[in-house]
Amino acid sequence: MAISRRNFVGTGLAAAAHAADFKSNWQNLTQPWLGPDYWANPIQDWRLAGGRLECWVSGAERSVFLLTRAAGAQSGDLTVSVNIGAIDKPSRQGYVGVRTGVKGRFSDYRDDAVWGEGLSSGLTAAGQLFIGDLRADAPKIDVSLTELRLQLTARPEGSTYFLQLTVRNAQGQTLATHTRAGIDKDLVEGGFALVCSAGLDPLFPNRNAPLPPNGQQRRGENRGGNFRFWFRDWAVTGSKVNAHPDRAYGPIFFTLHTLSRRVLKLTAQLAPVANPAPAQLQVRRGNSWRTIASAPVDPLARTATFRVTDWDDTRDTPYRVTFANTSYDGTIRRDPSQKPKIVIGALTCCNDFGFPHSDVARNLEHHQPDLLLFTGDQIYERVGGFAIQMDPLPEATLDYLRKWLIWGWGFHHLTRNIPTVCMPDDHDVYHGNIWGAAGKRAKLNDSLTGPARNKSWQDSGGYKMPAEWVNMVQRTQTSHLPDPVDPTPVQQNIGVYYTSLLYGGVSFAIIEDRKWKSAPAPTIPMAKIENGWAQNPAYKAAVDGDAPGAELLGARQITFLDKWAEDWAGAFIKVAVSQTLWANLCTLPAPANNDDVTPKLPILTADAHPAGEIPVADHDSNGWPQTPRTRALRSLRKAAAFHIGGDQHLGSTIQYGIDTWNDGPFALCTPAVSNIWPRRWYPPVDGRNRPEGAPRYCGEFTEGFGNKITVHAVANPRQTTTFPPTLHSRVPGYGIVELDRATKRITITNWPRHVDASQPGAKPFDGWPVTIHQLDNGLSRTGWRLPALDAAPGTLLQVVTEASKEVLYTIPVPEPNFRAPVFAEGRYTVRLTTAGRTTERTALTAERVSG
Repeated sequence: MAISRRNFVGTGLAAAAHAADFKSNWQNLTQPWLGPDYWANPIQDWRLAGGRLECWVSGAERSVFLLTRAAGAQSGDLTVSVNIGAIDKPSRQGYVGVRTGVKGRFSDYRDDAVWGEGLSSGLTAAGQLFIGDLRADAPKIDVSLTELRLQLTARPEGSTYFLQLTVRNAQGQTLATHTRAGIDKDLVEGGFALVCSAGLDPLFPNRNAPLPPNGQQRRGENRGGNFRFWFRDWAVTGSKVNAHPDRAYGPIFFTLHTLSRRVLKLTAQLAPVANPAPAQLQVRRGNSWRTIASAPVDPLARTATFRVTDWDDTRDTPYRVTFANTSYDGTIRRDPSQKPKIVIGALTCCNDFGFPHSDVARNLEHHQPDLLLFTGDQIYERVGGFAIQMDPLPEATLDYLRKWLIWGWGFHHLTRNIPTVCMPDDHDVYHGNIWGAAGKRAKLNDSLTGPARNKSWQDSGGYKMPAEWVNMVQRTQTSHLPDPVDPTPVQQNIGVYYTSLLYGGVSFAIIEDRKWKSAPAPTIPMAKIENGWAQNPAYKAAVDGDAPGAELLGARQITFLDKWAEDWAGAFIKVAVSQTLWANLCTLPAPANNDDVTPKLPILTADAHPAGEIPVADHDSNGWPQTPRTRALRSLRKAAAFHIGGDQHLGSTIQYGIDTWNDGPFALCTPAVSNIWPRRWYPPVDGRNRPEGAPRYCGEFTEGFGNKITVHAVANPRQTTTFPPTLHSRVPGYGIVELDRATKRITITNWPRHVDASQPGAKPFDGWPVTIHQLDNGLSRTGWRLPALDAAPGTLLQVVTEASKEVLYTIPVPEPNFRAPVFAEGRYTVRLTTAGRTTERTALTAERVSG
């Protein structure tokens, strides 16, 4: 199988290798990671210390889920037992014990581990025994004893179960017994967990309770008190227990890699173990494994990153990473440079509602992508519950890593074999919105209180979290990307990762469109910005918002894009990838001066179009700032590049306008994988030049910042009966892009996550697929053409204006007798390069063409 574990120290593996019975074996280690059999909620509040498991931070609903055992549907009995002891004497309400029948909502053990509920049994802070709920007649014991052993037994009685909880002292003497009959089998069958909870949360699960309207689950956000216990010798036995060794997770959680220009970059995400030795990268040669690289473990990110040059990219190469007596394997695939079509899977906004996203992963496997793009928000602050922990740095790092490991849990079986691009966005660094402002430290306005105080932190620009933490996040998500074009850090020594990637003949520009972006609040003070939204009604975003000196990509990235546009070595097409769309495709009911209403708006039927909505001006979108946005689009047009982004939660395909409609690149914005912020596009007027039969929201528009856009397809929220409708009515999904090598055609599709794409007749969202030609990215509808070129297809063509010496674009000649498009009358120079030789033709006069 893909991961093997060879005598890993401190894992807590079962005593018998193939028996269903389980017994923990926590060695005398001090570390936050408990072993591959366990999932801790949350990681930073649990640790191994002195041969035992400690819940060393007091808080509500702290638990440890057992991954590799579960109570099955077969008839039988089971026993769950564990030794416990108080770390300090509890002075507040709480309970400690075991949990059975742990299940989530999506019939997957990973969901069970993160969000599952079950039947709790154990002791309260007052020493009262309980099974499921508190009963006045239940016995009490003295919980101040040094060590106690809890034992819960379950045996079938007809269609229900009889449960008995026994508490013994360290000498094995029974102190008290409590029983319950008639327990539903649903509360016995499922996962097992240990629990230590400050506060008497519901002890019986309420799995049938409806989800909140926004789909968000909440759990155990409060830390505090002194309800802390340790555990030792956890055992699960009985004929009802099933073993699932394949569910173990770690100490190598997943890998991410890219292959570009015969350079392999691979990062292994590792467990936070004590005193880690370096990891090894091995490749298989015949029947043996050969170590080709070694890498130390990053002390914060817990990553090991390998860089191998002169990689043989002409064949599939099995690899494995070894670490802490374990191995994790996959395949580095050959560069698909001869493949007729290159397939890209594009994803964004992986919140945990719907985790582990197995439907999305299954569909991606069907599409067989050559490359995966995760364009941002791989994690959210709320992922897995327990809110966020921003300090101290070690615990804040573990808090992020837990959320990152949840993301990897859903997609690791894909990323082990498929090259993957990840790019952190705002939520990845614990921002609702972020204006990176070249890396400065965000400032908190202490004169404010409540939500306004937190919004001021973001609105000031820069990063809220410490630079060391931000760099840790970037190492986890981007250290496997090709080397940055210019590694010079921005302010606070925050690193950069913008780069180019060549794979399968596709040249990708990987762009950071948040890091240099100006913050609107200090840039346009008259707008009175709050959380990216103008509160001054006199402010007109389309007129007043185009602030002199405002940045989007920054000068370094524009220089990079201009150079990238001219470099076609090994490429047949170019694609730019960034966090988000460079337009504000969103409407809201007037006055629309914030988007707090977004998750509260009614979900409509597919054919509805509400009246009274207007295009909005959310400065978090990259429709702002306008001038640098337009400059960036000109850079993309210089390569006839297609644009892929995410973030907006609204799947769409548009064409940007630069000087007029339809003179810029096309863009795909992918729908959110998990959408709790359902943006929408219901413009008050029908689109101009809308294709016959297309919805009213398609056609040519001017969005909230005055930018010209042509909307070809949108996946608005819609009513659905697909379970759970709270998830699917917000139209979550993913994008698929196909690039045809021979025809240079680009097929763009957004798919709903609930549709099984492998089934005959499976359909994407309405309006897709959209198919364009490479030249449709700003070059196919210009009003002027140069004389026909006597140049063979594939010859590199560069067009330069003679008056300004500006390079308009560089592309391979697409067809014989090609007439190069230009944007205005005048004289031009063309440069033709083939086989390393360049010829130049000057004083070519543009001719007006119709259509």
